[in-house]
Amino acid sequence: MGQKLTATTLIDISASAAEVWKALTTPELIKKYFFGTEAISDWKVGSSLHFKGKWEENEYLDKGTILEMIPEKLFRYSYLSSMSGLEDKIENYSNICYSLTEDSAGIRLIVTQDNIETREKVEHSTKVWEFVLNELKKLLESTN
Repeated sequence: MGQKLTATTLIDISASAAEVWKALTTPELIKKYFFGTEAISDWKVGSSLHFKGKWEENEYLDKGTILEMIPEKLFRYSYLSSMSGLEDKIENYSNICYSLTEDSAGIRLIVTQDNIETREKVEHSTKVWEFVLNELKKLLESTN
């Protein structure tokens, strides 16, 4: 197996760091911008994080562990998609990291997802994250 790849996506959101953070860590809000996904966790470092939902008539239960949380700055977790076809082994998990930086216009949110096997899967992940981040932006900016 060759070197693993990373997908990086960013978006500028006219909202406060507190509002973006709340949207990233509140199940009721996640469901509104993330394909109707149910996020299940107690939101503490070391705790499990599950994403449950339905995609194209297929039910999924994705999983991971919260690795790092710096409120309003950084949220990082391991992640394995149940639809990936990969075995549930640590080396198959991606790390997903949300990084928030503040400027006068609001928040720049950067999402990275590492440990991706092929360029095609990087392109797929990037498209998914672009959609999710645009939905998040719409949600947050419509309430401001």
